[in-house]
Amino acid sequence: MMTRTGKALRAALVLLLLQASPGVWAVVEASVDRTEAALGDTLQLVISASEDDEDLGSADLAGLQDDFQVLSRSTRSNTSIVNGQRSHQRQLQLEITPLRTGVLEIPAFTIGSKRTAPIQIRVTDAPKLDPGQQTVLFEAEVDRDSVYVQGQVLLTVRLQQAINLDDQRITELEVPGAFVVPLEQKSFQRQVNGRPWLVYEVRYALFPEQSGAMEIPALRFTARESVRRRSLFDSTRGRVVRLNSEPIRIEVKPRPAAFTGDSWLPARNLVVEEEWSADPDALQVGASVTRTVRLRAEGVQGAQLPPVLFQPVAGIKHYPDQPAISDSEISSGLLGSRSDSVAIVPTRAGRIELPAVEIPWWDTDAEVMRTAVIPARTLDVSAAAPETSAPVGPTAPALNPGASTPAPAAGSNLLWQALTLVCALGWAVTTFLLLRRRVATNEATATAVANSARREYKSLLATCASDQPAAARSALINWAAALADDPAITSLQAAVQALDSDELAAEAERLERALYGSDAQAWQGQRLRAIVEHLHARRNKDRPEQEARLRLYPTG
Repeated sequence: MMTRTGKALRAALVLLLLQASPGVWAVVEASVDRTEAALGDTLQLVISASEDDEDLGSADLAGLQDDFQVLSRSTRSNTSIVNGQRSHQRQLQLEITPLRTGVLEIPAFTIGSKRTAPIQIRVTDAPKLDPGQQTVLFEAEVDRDSVYVQGQVLLTVRLQQAINLDDQRITELEVPGAFVVPLEQKSFQRQVNGRPWLVYEVRYALFPEQSGAMEIPALRFTARESVRRRSLFDSTRGRVVRLNSEPIRIEVKPRPAAFTGDSWLPARNLVVEEEWSADPDALQVGASVTRTVRLRAEGVQGAQLPPVLFQPVAGIKHYPDQPAISDSEISSGLLGSRSDSVAIVPTRAGRIELPAVEIPWWDTDAEVMRTAVIPARTLDVSAAAPETSAPVGPTAPALNPGASTPAPAAGSNLLWQALTLVCALGWAVTTFLLLRRRVATNEATATAVANSARREYKSLLATCASDQPAAARSALINWAAALADDPAITSLQAAVQALDSDELAAEAERLERALYGSDAQAWQGQRLRAIVEHLHARRNKDRPEQEARLRLYPTG
């Protein structure tokens, strides 16, 4: 039994931890809206602190003013309560402009006991504009004029205006033979020859699906010049502005012969890493541990990243989970991510060798093939711990057969009946809520499966367009597994059976002959793509009936 002194010490320790925890988890960081700018452009620098005791006003800006001019500064705070936990964030927002060209560094700022990370900004010469009498400029540009099939091209659509405009519109971008991903829109101010301009930039990531020439069509910008009304009844409207960008032609190069991997993966950079839910060096027979392998690649959609295939190993049982696929935007475009998790259960004691994980990819900047590797690992599995007998609980008192048992009172019976009724109602409500939650979970799962199938479908079309049989085979298996929501579909035969198409079965046999036959010939993906598009259209036609059935269930 704990003494009063022990209780006091424990209370003091808890109080000390509670007081120390905000400082442990406090975060101070600096960020900018972009890392590339021209001389005369403005940048938004934000310094954020997650705790009240961090004084942002104490930030020393002297080092910043060596290379940047501070145009304005303001503060902002935000408080939120999630699940009973209160969080508070304060921000110091600075509008800055570079003083010279080159690679400039926003220095680290010391806020209290914490320090932000420095940020590098690439500053180019001021743009040379010669608009003449024009007050609105509209243009489109790409970051490269040639790209590999399924590689990324960044398209930037830029509007520059020296006057106020209303009803601004840009035609929707449609590029035949390419997958288009809209990125973040940005705006900033620019000084050119002493004249202020407001600049809007809209970026797109384009992924061509077939080699050859790809043309980005001209885009049209329309707006109306703002005019000041002299009275409430003044209906004067400004002139209409219509501008077109120039069409852009891109050379799409086929997959190079130097790439020998199964899944074609052009990227600017790729990182592979693993994580274990428990120490893999302390495994026991029958115990489960989860291994997660994550891929992150620049200039790639998450759906393009190949699945990590955990090879069968003697003495190990694998239970794979659904992959997690996502996309995020960085300065160089898209950053695709994929996580594959598997539960590992050893079935015998001793040393068990896990093979290395290798992901081949094509470095689009260096024009070489690279391989990201997680080295092989040896697991030392110990025998299962011996089972211990369950503790014996307290024994019931001995009954005296000769003793009489008092009859329960009438009031006691009524009390027990009321308690029984309350418990029954509680179980009924709990059962209803569980069933309702299960329906909601099923609907969320169905949505996730549909999104995964849509990504795998796009990836399959891209591999067919690039005429790569090995990549098409892998993509077809992934698409079938996503449609059926069955990770056990890992072979081409299982994929064909799941999709249930005679045409697909014949084409799959032709694909296998092209890959492994002695008389292998050049494989073309048009036929497989047509079959897949037909199956996709047929499934979409049947989908409304399925969705109608789902809506019959309460969604709350």
